[in-house]
Amino acid sequence: MKLHADRLDGQNAIARHGPGGVLVNQTEHTRPVIVPWQGPVLPWDVASFDTLAAAHFEPLLALKPQLVLFGSGARLRFPPPRLLAGLMAARIGFEAMDTAAACRTYNVLLAEGREVVAALLFDPAPGRDAPR
Repeated sequence: MKLHADRLDGQNAIARHGPGGVLVNQTEHTRPVIVPWQGPVLPWDVASFDTLAAAHFEPLLALKPQLVLFGSGARLRFPPPRLLAGLMAARIGFEAMDTAAACRTYNVLLAEGREVVAALLFDPAPGRDAPR
C-alpha cells in the first residue's frame, strides 16, 4: 500500500529532520532556520545557542504567530527569559524543546490549523549532517 502524506497547499510542513537540518517543501536547510506555517522559510542568523540575543527573536514577532516552537539543537536548552521579552509583550506563546521534538510538534500543530512558527538550531554530529 502506498501512503501519501497529507499536504495543505501553502503550508510549510517539515518532511524530514535530523541532527544537521530539515527538509521543508523539498528544500534542505542545514543552518538555523525559521519555519512559519505559511510563507517563505527564512534563514535565522544565529551562530549557536550560546550567541542568542533578544534581536534574534525579533523576526519571529513580525510573523505574528500564535505560538513559537524553539528547537534548541540535540538537547533541550531554555533561552534566558530576558531574550523573550518581545514575544511575551506581544502575547505570543513560546515552547522550548530539542529540535527533533520541535519538528514533530510543529507538524502536529500545523495539521490542526495553528499559526505556528518553528525556530530551529542544529547540532550536527561528525559525519551526520543531512536530514533523515
